[in-house]
Amino acid sequence: MMDKQKALAMIEALSNAPGVSGFEDEAVQALRRYSEGLGTIREDALRNLYVTPEAQSAHLPLVQLDAHSDEVGYLVKALRPNGTLDFITLGRMGASNIPAHRVLVRNTLGQYIPGIIAGKPPHFMTEAEKQRVPDICDMVIDVGASSDQELREEYRIAIAAPVVPETAFVYRPDYDIMIGKAFDNRLGCAGILAVLRELAGQNLKVRIAGAFAAQEEVGLRGATITAQELKPDIAIVFEGSPADDTIAESYAVQTALKKGPMLRHFDVRMITNPRFQRFALDLARSKHIPVQEAVRTGGSTNAGVIHLTGKAVPVIVIGIPVRYIHTHYGIAAYRDFGHAVTLACEVIRHLDETVINGF
Repeated sequence: MMDKQKALAMIEALSNAPGVSGFEDEAVQALRRYSEGLGTIREDALRNLYVTPEAQSAHLPLVQLDAHSDEVGYLVKALRPNGTLDFITLGRMGASNIPAHRVLVRNTLGQYIPGIIAGKPPHFMTEAEKQRVPDICDMVIDVGASSDQELREEYRIAIAAPVVPETAFVYRPDYDIMIGKAFDNRLGCAGILAVLRELAGQNLKVRIAGAFAAQEEVGLRGATITAQELKPDIAIVFEGSPADDTIAESYAVQTALKKGPMLRHFDVRMITNPRFQRFALDLARSKHIPVQEAVRTGGSTNAGVIHLTGKAVPVIVIGIPVRYIHTHYGIAAYRDFGHAVTLACEVIRHLDETVINGF
């Protein structure tokens, strides 16, 4: 496992980088920096990033390591005459979690303009308005302008400007807790990089390739391309998975902080290959790596499209528990990240063609 301080610095850089769906540019730049020395680096037109270690035997089965580089956020829909901005969400976000948060709006010069997500103050609400949860259409982004002309000419903000949460990464060593934005799924991206670094130069019986997919939050779009491009024989998907330890009854908790990564058996887009899943779970227990198991009634991951590629691909999802994903702030434990990386490395070390064919 890579040095903890270096890993935290990498997670901080990736978390802080802006990169909502379709506008992953700065996130991809940060991934490129941390991919240097790990192999051949290339991109495609969708801003998917591929990192392939060199000097691998072409005849060996290929393991695709997947994580998505985009984060949930917003897109400017219209400029109002009063100087505020209408917006839509990029990715699923609950309206009740959005008001009164700070955001950054990227203008046409590439600068990020600070703003606030605002709604009607309670002083001006009707009694009926006070009793209901505001919808997105009831909110605006306010950067301090007083007219649409000022927005265009002075702030240089235009329709379709991407908007990201204004949140800075913090690590609390006394509690081993990370707080920041975009843990879904920059923690997964950091996981791929840590695995590639850990396994560099080792004598494996498989090839590996890292794929950082764009636009997962708007329909698993990037992974549809990466899987077609790489044509993997097997895949490991890293995810920032919604923690349920603060909302579920104790018997039903399946994704708790500090209890290890979560391996999901089912979600709305995939029934996990049970043989590969059992292989990973048994290996985790034999190596004393804490893991959790989950059956999800909602949500999906890039595994949903990867497992249906080509001749069908066995895929497991290694989820790093994150409280409050799809909001401006997530809370995660570094030890869960570390155990996710350790598990992925052990799985890869124990894979070969015979094992994969058995799945």
